Amino acid sequence: MDTPRNLGLLHEYRTYLRVEKGLRPLTCEAYDSDLKTFSEFLESRHGVLLTAAQQDVAAFLEHLRNHGIDSRSAARKLSCIRGFYKWLLLDRRIHHDPTVNIESPKAWKVLPKSLAESEVNAMLESAGQATDQATSRPQAHATRLRDRAILELLYAGGLRVSEVTTLSIADLNLDAGRVLVRGKGDKERIVPLGEKAVAALAAYLREGRPHLARMRAHARAADASRLFLSLRGMPLTRQSIWVMVKSASLGASPHTLRHSCATHMVEHGADLRSVQLLLGHADISTTQVYTHLALGRLKAVHRQHHPRGLRRDIEAEEVAPFLVKAPAKTKEPA
Repeated sequence: MDTPRNLGLLHEYRTYLRVEKGLRPLTCEAYDSDLKTFSEFLESRHGVLLTAAQQDVAAFLEHLRNHGIDSRSAARKLSCIRGFYKWLLLDRRIHHDPTVNIESPKAWKVLPKSLAESEVNAMLESAGQATDQATSRPQAHATRLRDRAILELLYAGGLRVSEVTTLSIADLNLDAGRVLVRGKGDKERIVPLGEKAVAALAAYLREGRPHLARMRAHARAADASRLFLSLRGMPLTRQSIWVMVKSASLGASPHTLRHSCATHMVEHGADLRSVQLLLGHADISTTQVYTHLALGRLKAVHRQHHPRGLRRDIEAEEVAPFLVKAPAKTKEPA
């Protein structure tokens, strides 16, 4: 069990993350949970957070590996621990960072799961057909329009599920085909939307949301402007969206649609910097997980345009049989 001193430190750090860094409550809870796990591990070795050494951090990562924790989760926990000790250094509570020279698990090698374009199209078309079939029942029609709009938004804009739940009507600018999104750390970005996403959102605002809004008799005034509402007229939760996406496609999740958005953009020639801006990644290194797709396109461009490219070599081989060869020189008699 954590000592009072460790708990006090963690409480201070959580306040710092929420107030000074502007992180959302759920993010702060995740960081707090990871640090408590590390703190409990240290106590099993008769250590505390303030006196942890490099060997303790390395042993913790080994402990995670031995207990079947995947590299992505271990990398996230290490990133959390790094941030914590960076804060302690800045606050001059410690003089040495125990995470220095600790290699992060190669989580970037684990490629995010995404759907094929045909699978996404089938999901969205199915949602559209379900919407058409539900026109005779107002409640069902309203929720189908809402769900279709959410699916289109997740795929068209690559939004996180938490970003979708916090959208308000004022964040939409359908005439310009864009939406204002507040991401991690309350950082704002403008996300463009395609025609189908704009059409689905317009239909929801016109025919779906008014019906759901009438159900919010006891809702708080602050919730009245939320874009996506439940059947009770309350703001839609993350869990509700997860269940809805799963029901639309068993192999999908909101995050799968986000990755599919980025994957399909890179496959069609988008550069990683543009994808980074769309997804709201603070660091380009996060977006570089899609580099394997960009490399495939780069090879194709190289084959097409470089003098030593494969396509040029193939063309030369195809033309060679039709070239008139110069007669071989005969040796003149002395």
